[in-house]
Amino acid sequence: MTQIEIRPTRYGAPVARKLIAELMADLAERYGDSDATPIEAVEFDPPDGGFFVAYLDGAAVGCGGWRSFGGSEEVAEIKRVYTSADGRGKGVARAVMTALETDARAHGRVRAILETGLAQPEAIALYQAIGYQLIENFGHYRDKPGCRSFGRTL
Repeated sequence: MTQIEIRPTRYGAPVARKLIAELMADLAERYGDSDATPIEAVEFDPPDGGFFVAYLDGAAVGCGGWRSFGGSEEVAEIKRVYTSADGRGKGVARAVMTALETDARAHGRVRAILETGLAQPEAIALYQAIGYQLIENFGHYRDKPGCRSFGRTL
């Protein structure tokens, strides 16, 4: 069995930028454009956020982050969850989500929310499998057809 290692990483670190670029290419393929949600790297710095990279056999294969939602000290917004082709089907995304939720909880957040879209059925399946439920759409894509927002208590 291959072990997944999750490490805290700055959002702007080279390894994070590489994975985020892969994510944007994947989103462009699925939706015709990458994610245009406004993001500042500092939003993922503790104590108001966190960003993590997943490693499989020493190779960076996934990432994800959380940031305070609207300045809330109770709600974390999950962003940039991604698993590269080499890491898919091996539990990487689930491990990243666990790390994000654990870190957000350790920083006082009691709820996590996220948005995704219908062109990412594997993401929707994962979120539902780990207890996320549909909520009212929010965020940059809230009025777009196919947007799906989820939340759960941490």
